[in-house]
Amino acid sequence: MALAAIVAPNAVEEMRVGRKLLEELALKILYITGELSLRDLAAQMRLSLGVVEELFQRLRKEQLCEVTGMVGGIHRIVVTSQGRARALELLSLSQYAGPAPVSLPDYVSRIRTQTVRDLDVHPADIQRAFRNLVVRERTLNEIGAAVVSGKTLLLYGPTGTGKTTIAETLSELYANDHVWIPYAVEVDGQIITVYDPVVHESVEDPVPDHSDDRWILCKRPRVLVGGELTIEMLDLQFNPVTKFYSGPVQMKASNGLLIIDDFGRQRIRPAELLNRWVVSLDRRIDFLTLAGGRKIEIPFDLFVVLATNLDPATMVDEAFLRRLQTKIKVDYITREQFHGITRGVCDQLGLVYQPSIVDSLINVITQDLKQQLRACYPRDIAQQICWAARYEQRTPQLNWDSVAQACRSYFLPPQP
Repeated sequence: MALAAIVAPNAVEEMRVGRKLLEELALKILYITGELSLRDLAAQMRLSLGVVEELFQRLRKEQLCEVTGMVGGIHRIVVTSQGRARALELLSLSQYAGPAPVSLPDYVSRIRTQTVRDLDVHPADIQRAFRNLVVRERTLNEIGAAVVSGKTLLLYGPTGTGKTTIAETLSELYANDHVWIPYAVEVDGQIITVYDPVVHESVEDPVPDHSDDRWILCKRPRVLVGGELTIEMLDLQFNPVTKFYSGPVQMKASNGLLIIDDFGRQRIRPAELLNRWVVSLDRRIDFLTLAGGRKIEIPFDLFVVLATNLDPATMVDEAFLRRLQTKIKVDYITREQFHGITRGVCDQLGLVYQPSIVDSLINVITQDLKQQLRACYPRDIAQQICWAARYEQRTPQLNWDSVAQACRSYFLPPQP
C-alpha cells in the first residue's frame, strides 16, 4: 500500500518541537562531526535547509558557531571555543546526536493514521500468506478471522507443532504494506528513540524531495520476543550512560505484529504481563513512564500473538482468558500433512522426495518411538541428513540409511 509522503516543515515553529532542543542538537552534531556545511548539517539532522538556517542564525548570534567559508552559496561552519564548552556540557546531559525528533502529538497522529487494525483480509490473502506451509483449512479460517478482529491471538498446543512458524508467517499479510517510523520522539525535552534497524526493515521506494526525513519508510514491523522478556522491557528504557530513552518492544512494534513466543516461560509471570496490558488490550492505548514519574499516553496499535505449549487454563484466570478473544489450538499433524511438509522441505533442501521412505519414517516415529507426528520433524530430520552428508562430503539423499542415522541422532530412545 502506497503511503503519501509526510511534508517536511520549512520553519522551526512548524515542527512542534522546542527550538532550544533543536539548537542544542545541532551544536552537539557540529561538535562531534567537526566543520560542516549547512546542507550537511541539515542532512544529519534530517531537516530542511530552511530550518537549519534558522538554527544557525541563533547559534551564530550566541557566538556558539562561526563561518569558515562558503561552498555553492552555502555557509560552512564550526563551533567556537564557547560552543565547544557548551556542547560538552550538553553531551553530559544527553549524548543523543542523531536525527531531529518528531513531536509526541505528531507521532500519535501518525500511528493512528496507519493503523494495523483495519487490515482487509480475505481467504485468498490467507492462502497466499501460508502457501508454503501445510496447515488445516479450518485453522487458516480461524487465523483469518483473528487478523480481521485485530484482537490478541493465542496459539497453543504441543511443542513442535508449528505455532511460532504460523505466528511469524502472519507478517506475510503485510508484505506490501508500508508505514512511516520516526527516528525519535521528543517529550518534555527528552528523547525517545523508536527506529531500530534490527527490528524495522526500511524500503527503497523513492520519496518526494519535500518529504520529512525524520520519518523512515519501512515495512510493517514484526517483533519477536521469547523467554528474555521482562517487565522492564515493557516500559521506556533509560540508558544511564547516554541519558536518553529507547522505546519498549510494543512501541517498536506499533502498526505491526508483536509475537510473544513461549508465552508462560518468560521471566515475567503471564498474569503480570497481562495485568500490564489490561487497559491496552481493551482500550488500545498504552501508558509509558518517564524517569521523573510523568506518564505519557500513546496508541497501542499492534496485533499481539501469544504462542505457548503450556495449558492456557493453568497460566491465567478466566477473566484474562476472556480478553484473549481468539484461542487456536495447533495440534499434532496427520500422516498426509507429514507427507506434504516433507515434500516441501525436500524441495527447499534439494532432496528427492521418496514417499515410501517417508512412510517408513512415520512408522518409526509412531510405532517404534511411540511419538506423535509433529510439524517440526520433517525439517529437523532432513537437516540431520544434510549435515551428515556435508560432513562425509557426499550428496545428501533421502534413503533408509540416512533416515535411520538421522533418527538415531535426533530422537531419544523410547522409555521402557
